Amino acid sequence: MPTLSDSFLKLVGIMDDLRAKCPWDKKQTIDTLRPLTLEETYELADAITDQDFKGIKEELGDVLLHILFYAKIGSEQNQFTLQEVIDGISEKLIIRHPHIYGDVTVENEEDVKRNWEQIKLKTNNKKSVLSGVPKALPAVVKATRIQEKAKQVGFEWENKEDVFKKVQEEISELQEAIAEDNQAHIEEEFGDVLFSLINYARFLKVDAEGALEKTNKKFMYRFQQIEAIANERGKALQDMTLGEMDDIWNEVKRLNKNA
Repeated sequence: MPTLSDSFLKLVGIMDDLRAKCPWDKKQTIDTLRPLTLEETYELADAITDQDFKGIKEELGDVLLHILFYAKIGSEQNQFTLQEVIDGISEKLIIRHPHIYGDVTVENEEDVKRNWEQIKLKTNNKKSVLSGVPKALPAVVKATRIQEKAKQVGFEWENKEDVFKKVQEEISELQEAIAEDNQAHIEEEFGDVLFSLINYARFLKVDAEGALEKTNKKFMYRFQQIEAIANERGKALQDMTLGEMDDIWNEVKRLNKNA
C-alpha cells in the first residue's frame, strides 16, 4: 500500500507530466489559473456548507492540484520551488505557535490568536494589524476578519448586549437616512447596519457568511418548491398574487421544517 509520501510524489509527477505534455496545461499562467482557483475554492466551500464529506474530499484534491500548479509555475520562472513552499509554511507554523514549540504559556484559544497577530506584525514588518486582510475577500468574510484582527489588540466590545445596542443604533440611523431620502447616506448607513450585525454574529459565535449561505440555500429550496407546487396546480407564479404564493410558502415550511 502506498505511503502518504508515495501518493504525494505521484501527484507531483503527474503535474510535471501534464505541464510538459498537455497543450492546455502548458498554456496556463498564474493569471489564467486565478479564476479557476476561486471557483474550486467556492466549490469546496459549498461542500463544507452541505456537510458533504465525499464532496469535501474531492474538492480538496482539486485545490491541492492548483497549489502544485502554482508551485510548478513558480519553479519554472525561478521564483520559488514546491519545497520552499512546504518549508515556508512549516517554519511559519513553528514560529507562530510558541506555546507548542517554545516557552510561551497560553490559557485559551484567544491567547493563541492574540499571539498569532502580534507575531505576524513583528515578522512581516506590517504597520497595521489590518494589513493582512486580503482585498479580494467577499465583503461579509472581510468584515469578520477585520473585526477579529481589531479584537486582538483590544479594540472590542465587552459583551453582546452592548453590540446589540449598536445594531439598534445603526438601524435608527438608517431609518433617519431613509426619511431624508438621501441615497448616498442610505447606502452608507445600510453598510453600517450590516457591519454591526456581522459583529453581533461574532459575539453569538455564528459564522455570518456561513449562516447567510444556509439561508440562501433554504430560500432557494423553498422557492423552487413553490414553483413546483404551482406548476402541479396548473398555475404560473407571475399570474398569482403575493398572498397565494405566501400561502404555498407557508405550506412548504410546514412540510419541510428542517429544509
